[in-house]
Amino acid sequence: MTGTHMIVLPGGGYAAHAPHEAEPIAAWLGTLGIQAGVFRYPLNRRHPVPLDALRAEIRRRRAGGADRIGLIGFSAGGHLAGLAALAPGSTPADAVQFAVLGYAITSMETETYRPSRLILLGEDATAEARRSTSLDALVTPQSPPFFIWHTAEDIYVPPEHSYRLAAALAANGVPHTLHVFAHGPHSLGLAEGAGDTAAWTTLAASWIREQERS
Repeated sequence: MTGTHMIVLPGGGYAAHAPHEAEPIAAWLGTLGIQAGVFRYPLNRRHPVPLDALRAEIRRRRAGGADRIGLIGFSAGGHLAGLAALAPGSTPADAVQFAVLGYAITSMETETYRPSRLILLGEDATAEARRSTSLDALVTPQSPPFFIWHTAEDIYVPPEHSYRLAAALAANGVPHTLHVFAHGPHSLGLAEGAGDTAAWTTLAASWIREQERS
């Protein structure tokens, strides 16, 4: 398992793992010749349990021979991917080289998506806890590159989440790509048959290839 390996993190609000954002994503990456596997992180657990579990999985896969680790996450899985890529406390063994986020929850400071925040941080989360798990607050100039996509019609996790993260990446000079498509609901997965939004896979494939060459 040398070279780049991608870990797929399905969404589900930290309460479930959406099937269409799991093996189908890994299979798509496989058609591109990219090694990928799904990681079903702990559910209904407080922070930092899911993050610690993901970092342990990254270390396991790197010990298996992966030179570079990329993460691809959706909704809550996108939030977890962002935490692993951005939160302090990582080591060279669990470092993330790049991340792809689809309609991700990026902020715990907004009221959307509140159910995930309640699971991850609890009803009485402090302002500091909410800030320290908001991806835009964790970006530094040393953060890895991000590919971010969303839809303008997403009512569950509004595109504001992606805009906030992209603005922080831009402010810190971190390479990133942001695509906000006009149409489509939350939780599209591969977005097959979803009009222009289906182009996200082609755009992401090209971007991932750039990361492999860098």
